[in-house]
Amino acid sequence: MGKNKLQRFAENETFKNLVQPEFDAVFGCDYHLKGNWHANFFGNSKPIVLELGCGRGEYTVALGEKFPEKNFIGIDVKGARLWRGAKTATEGNMDNVGFLRTRIEFIRSLFGKDEVAEIWVTFPDPQLKKSRLKKRLTCSGFLNSYREFLAPDGIVHLKTDNQNLHFYTKKLLEENGMEILVATNDLYNSGMADEILSVKTKYEQDYLAKGMPITYLKFRIKGDVPLVEPADIEPFVI
Repeated sequence: MGKNKLQRFAENETFKNLVQPEFDAVFGCDYHLKGNWHANFFGNSKPIVLELGCGRGEYTVALGEKFPEKNFIGIDVKGARLWRGAKTATEGNMDNVGFLRTRIEFIRSLFGKDEVAEIWVTFPDPQLKKSRLKKRLTCSGFLNSYREFLAPDGIVHLKTDNQNLHFYTKKLLEENGMEILVATNDLYNSGMADEILSVKTKYEQDYLAKGMPITYLKFRIKGDVPLVEPADIEPFVI
């Protein structure tokens, strides 16, 4: 392990805005902050917005700057990446921004019913192989999990360079009767790229430099019937 990584891990321990639960605290049980993020972490009742797979936290920090009336939590399993976002938010005295180091698979152990108002999924690993389908952050299993803690009118955003993931998610939503609010497979040529959607992570900047179009979906997970995978997933896996 590199010296810089060790230094970042050590500094992570000093950040009050970074929560790093032990495995035993979230595996098969509820974490103590579940249902208590407003009172025990942020100390306010502002709506909570999550960024899943936040990496260095560029989107989380940028949204926190633009919307002081909301709380933001960036989630990732990589501590060395989270260090950047946590440090930036700490240095900027951003009391509406936090970070959580955990696997998304444990997310139901961390947030309670109606606790989250909005979710951003920004440039996740598309998990293109059929054997990895259940790892996609927009597969039916994960969407069913998100619905357990999303507010009734909660919104999910998917921003990705991967056309396969975009159309797979759109197909899944359509076949399950979900409410698609916005869908474009070329965001920056659609006229929809407002100041929020124009926030760019490092990965997005790299993709745009290569001439790759960016896709965007905005949707709600309605009802209480479990979502299922599209009838034909073959076009969306390799």
